[in-house]
Amino acid sequence: MSFLETDRDLSRQSYYVATAPRTQSFPALEETIDADVAVVGGGLAGMCAALELAERGLSVVLLEAQQVGWGASGRNGGQAIAGLACDQSVIEDQLGLDDARKVWDMSLEAVNLLRERSERHGFDCEWRQGFLGVSTNARKGKDLHEWAERIQRVYNYPLQVVDHADVRQWIDSPRYHNAYYDAGSGHLHPLKYSLGIASAAAKAGVRIYEHSAVNKVVPGQPARVETARGAVKARQVLLAGNVYLQGVASKLESRIMPVGTYIICTKPLSQAQADSLIPTRSAVCDNNFVLDYFRTTNDNRMLYGGRVSYSTVTPMNLAETMRRTMLKTFPQLSQAEVEFAWGGFVDITINRAPDFGRIGPNMYYLQGFSGHGLALTGLAGRVVAEAIAGDAGRFDVFARLKHHAFPGGQMLRTPALVLGTAWYRMRDLLF
Repeated sequence: MSFLETDRDLSRQSYYVATAPRTQSFPALEETIDADVAVVGGGLAGMCAALELAERGLSVVLLEAQQVGWGASGRNGGQAIAGLACDQSVIEDQLGLDDARKVWDMSLEAVNLLRERSERHGFDCEWRQGFLGVSTNARKGKDLHEWAERIQRVYNYPLQVVDHADVRQWIDSPRYHNAYYDAGSGHLHPLKYSLGIASAAAKAGVRIYEHSAVNKVVPGQPARVETARGAVKARQVLLAGNVYLQGVASKLESRIMPVGTYIICTKPLSQAQADSLIPTRSAVCDNNFVLDYFRTTNDNRMLYGGRVSYSTVTPMNLAETMRRTMLKTFPQLSQAEVEFAWGGFVDITINRAPDFGRIGPNMYYLQGFSGHGLALTGLAGRVVAEAIAGDAGRFDVFARLKHHAFPGGQMLRTPALVLGTAWYRMRDLLF
């Protein structure tokens, strides 16, 4: 089964699809048209950029190979967390502390944008405030609290440290040693949010075309973006297709890897049980390298994610193996039935930092959100829109981050990453 066939199969059993029916569709592109900006990719990065550009008065065309919000944007764990997928030390080492503080502050803006956009455009994305970072043992707990204390001291961001003696008051699980609580982060229904942004973009004048895979981009002024049955001639182009851009931008492909991540969702629990598991109803994530992340939904289900595949092959017996992991965290859910099991692919970079930049004078790209993109994609859309409109100051902070190709080329980079991840998974188990 090919990469895309695997991804289509993974998308079918999503809780989000079952609870956010599509009420709007868009045609396929079947002619040659002109635009100020052509956006390739109908995930949150592309759609938020298109919305921002249209609100600035530019003519925008957005091309999506499947349906808007079809990929990771509409299938993820729903967690919107301050910071990036990489540690802030990665940003500090490359950009220095002053610019690292700018990046951190932009990540806070990214979380706030989720609420602001849903409120301004009048759609409900089930936003709920609160995030718990947790550790699975004393050594990792020490690391967790040292990180939280440094973020408070260096970045002036308030976090509440939770000691071992108090952790069960925050999460009713025998698995965790300590935690920190972040009142500024939170979680939502990502497909409802994605569909809301698509609707807002269309109302702002963005011409959206679904089932319009881009097969070629011809540089020039204007550039020409080609699909099987049409084309867009545009002064500027934004590539925001992430792992789905194979063959379109070969310079970018070697710097990201598609990584499968998987989620299950139970049938509804009682209100009392859902409240007892995580009394604040926060999103939760541990600090292992191969991490677990979970939350209770607005309709009182447990949504639990964490298993990964670096080979693009879906794990066997996905629902049952993930259910067993969930029960290690919450043994009291032994009678809860799993109703949905799905997954998708995220785009990771070697250092887990986002990869934003340019290919030539009039072609921009956004990629490498590394599993931390629900909020950051929206911020990325704003800063690239600023750059296209003439103010590249904030975009260029990100563009200064250096990225390397995964070793091994097309043939060997996946086996190399699988072996490396096996080592880190072993470390999570032993230390």
